[in-house]
Amino acid sequence: MNGVLADVRVLEQGTFITGPACGMLLGDLGADVIKIEQPGTGDPFRAFKGGLYSPHFQTYNRNKRSITLNTRQPADRERLYELVKTADVYIQNFRPGVAEELGVGEAQLRSLNPRLIYCSISGFGATGPSAARPSYDTVAQAASGYLKLLVNPANPRVVGPAIADAVTGFYAAYGVLGALHERARTGHGRKVEVSMLEAMSHWNLDAFTHYYSAGEVMGPFSRPRVSQSYVLECQDGKWIALHMSSPEKFWQGLARAIERPAIFEDPRFATREARIDNQEAMIELLGERFRTRTRLDWCNRLLAEDVPHAPMYGTDEALQDPQAEHLQLLVSATHPTMGEFRTVRPPVSFDGRRSLDVRPPPTLGEHNAEIDALLAQSKGAA
Repeated sequence: MNGVLADVRVLEQGTFITGPACGMLLGDLGADVIKIEQPGTGDPFRAFKGGLYSPHFQTYNRNKRSITLNTRQPADRERLYELVKTADVYIQNFRPGVAEELGVGEAQLRSLNPRLIYCSISGFGATGPSAARPSYDTVAQAASGYLKLLVNPANPRVVGPAIADAVTGFYAAYGVLGALHERARTGHGRKVEVSMLEAMSHWNLDAFTHYYSAGEVMGPFSRPRVSQSYVLECQDGKWIALHMSSPEKFWQGLARAIERPAIFEDPRFATREARIDNQEAMIELLGERFRTRTRLDWCNRLLAEDVPHAPMYGTDEALQDPQAEHLQLLVSATHPTMGEFRTVRPPVSFDGRRSLDVRPPPTLGEHNAEIDALLAQSKGAA
């Protein structure tokens, strides 16, 4: 991994996705992330698919060490407090008020370490009429207006991955990095707060801007219609995606690729505005054409005409694409007991150096002895 945060120690007392995602992002940048877990069970995400090492847990917990502490017990709480004295960042995603009950509220930890960056992640914020409500990914997507942009009214069901959880973790890490930068100048820590509702509302910025600037309430087909985006099935049952955007040259290239140069003589397709208004007719026309050739054939024809496109890969194909292989997106490491761990590397390179090294997600309490030795060393130094 790229060690731009190699001198930063992070304590993460997080579960499921938001807190762990924040910790993972900082770990990907080289921070020493110590994950604090409940003895016996650990992060509930561990057990989502049998055992205590589910793929759900693995996704957001690479590049970390694990220690088990029951902070309701005085002895374990004291061990945590000793860790806090050595830390730069503390992350939690409890409901408002729970951290204080556990003895890990901001005031409690800052009294031990005034330089601490304290990151608190919640569902709806620390105060207000909804502060105490439970929140998960779908709840935050719905409350922010984002889910309505994803659900097809003709077949209304929740689709896609846990966007709100992951996005909130990104924003939390973004806030922590800002606070670390300021602390380098002032010497003082900050409390960083972010809720899932705030994160997803900001993520949904385009829809809100359209509403407040133009009175437009966007729906699931608003952006794809304006951007002229398409997904089309090919002869072999595989799919391809097009994003035609606004340059006319892309449409000219597409017309040549599908061997329909006269398409623009049809008033429905003569201009960008006409194509936006008549996208359903364009979908029908393109759908008929693309079913006549294989996906590979279409990719070659579109590439020759410089048309913005990509195969609509599944996860079983995407990282086998030659460009993905060139970028070394798939990385792996071997855990001493759990075996091979494969994942997607962090996307940011520094000075041309990709982050190709990864620490597999820890088993529960894997680093208890290691971290206890660290604490003993710190006490001895004090």
